[in-house]
Amino acid sequence: MTEIVMSQTPPILHGPSEKERKYDRQLRLWAASGQAALESANILLVNSGAGAVGSETLKNLVLPGIGRFAIYDEAKVTEADLGVNFFLDDSCLGKSRSRCLTELIRELNPDVQGTWYPNEGVDTLASLLADCTVFTVIMYTHPILPENLSAIEAYAQRHKTPLVAIHSSGFYSYFQINLPGAFPIVDTHPDETATTDLRLLSPWPELTAFAAELTKDIDGLDDVEHGHLPYVVILLHYLERWKAAHDGKYPATYKEKTEFRKMVQAAARTDNPEGGEENFEEAAAAVLKTLVPPSLPSGLREVFEYKHPEPVEQRSGFWLIADAVKQFYEKHQCLPLPGKLPDMKAQSKVYIQLQNIYKAKARSDAAEILQIVQASPGGERVDPAEVDLFCKNAAFVKLINATGGEGDASISRADRLRSAAAREFANDETAALTLSPLSLLPVYLALQAAGTRAAAAAEAVNHVGSSAGHSSNSSSGGAISADEILATIAAQVPGAEKNERVVQAAGEVARAAGGELHNVAALTGGMVAQEVIKIVTKQYIPIDNTCVFDGIASRCQVLRL
Repeated sequence: MTEIVMSQTPPILHGPSEKERKYDRQLRLWAASGQAALESANILLVNSGAGAVGSETLKNLVLPGIGRFAIYDEAKVTEADLGVNFFLDDSCLGKSRSRCLTELIRELNPDVQGTWYPNEGVDTLASLLADCTVFTVIMYTHPILPENLSAIEAYAQRHKTPLVAIHSSGFYSYFQINLPGAFPIVDTHPDETATTDLRLLSPWPELTAFAAELTKDIDGLDDVEHGHLPYVVILLHYLERWKAAHDGKYPATYKEKTEFRKMVQAAARTDNPEGGEENFEEAAAAVLKTLVPPSLPSGLREVFEYKHPEPVEQRSGFWLIADAVKQFYEKHQCLPLPGKLPDMKAQSKVYIQLQNIYKAKARSDAAEILQIVQASPGGERVDPAEVDLFCKNAAFVKLINATGGEGDASISRADRLRSAAAREFANDETAALTLSPLSLLPVYLALQAAGTRAAAAAEAVNHVGSSAGHSSNSSSGGAISADEILATIAAQVPGAEKNERVVQAAGEVARAAGGELHNVAALTGGMVAQEVIKIVTKQYIPIDNTCVFDGIASRCQVLRL
């Protein structure tokens, strides 16, 4: 008897693991694949200046569970640091700031490993970057010594590493993302309502046959069956009737779609206890958003038309799949079907049958694209799961190219800055008429000029210190005046130094004297960490490419500089 009872005992249900409980909320955002990417990430922070914004950024990456981080910071902890940095205390005075920050930030998440530099084995940033260690992302804060910046940029060029520059001073801050060439994002997480693709204007044979079978005697159906026809089936049926009366053409204009919607509404039965039919209401509501012919989204068109500056890039898994999808589109004049069916009123059995028809079509399209990929040189190494993901998100693939690519490779960063300044200042002249907010470019210009001046001053101090036989604190460059800031802006963007708002921003940055406000640093650090997570997980769409924050007006703006 005991054996019988034991054999009937249901299997033990295992609850979520400790990691799943710990990271429950973020797993809902970027799933296990995104978490795995985070846990394999190795982030380098080159910290300089006041250093608060760098530690705040790193805090927001350690909490969600990056794998490793390293801090390179030549500064010693001073009294000023204790006033703006929550990750330093009195016991840190006079000690290595990188070591103190690493030890305290690591306490936030024991799963994360952290190291600090300079140390006994590595005494310069150049020697650290010359090591075999590969960093997923490098973040650095301004003002930064020119020699350190050159070493970082050379490393990024060599290893195709994304760079994130951060500058916070007083009430102002900005961060700038420099990506290694074309940076595609497949899993952009679009709104679920936008992903509905029912193909009502280009149905495939299985879908057409299914709808025809259910509606072959639509007027003879009883009220229950009639009231539970899926709205996809209803629309397909009445589209056939419309085509029969309009020379085989689908409703194309807004006027025609409105007439078609009235046709669907008029077909609903009103002599039932409910006084109407919910499924026909769903069908009428879906007319305008679902009766859309297949088209090529602008984001995917950009991917198809992208010219590869390097042959190696062209042979990556993403580009092999993109080329296969392009061939699929040219052959069928439509993208692979995502296969997702929205909720609708229907009998469970019928809904599952319809759902399976959409899923089967999606699998068939993905299989055809996988076959094209595998027939390409190097395609045998592509994971079929990557193909499935691309097919499901094909309409929303986004190509972020913060560094320009071949299309504008001949345009220097200085030219782009001058062009952006002309555009933004011209928009400001009409902002009052259009009720648009004023550009935050003056904030960026003032911060960037101050950072350039401070870095040059710190470098001069370091050279003097080295010749005297001792090193100085690289984060101290002395106070920069508003006139010096404006002079640097004039050299970068001639004429901008006369702009009233640029003058005001320069005065505010000079007043801050390189100091950071913790609340501004914390807010900026949160924004930067969010963008770094997007880059590491390759999910959601990172900014392209500069975000400026004005703490006085409490707003930010994204600029492509």
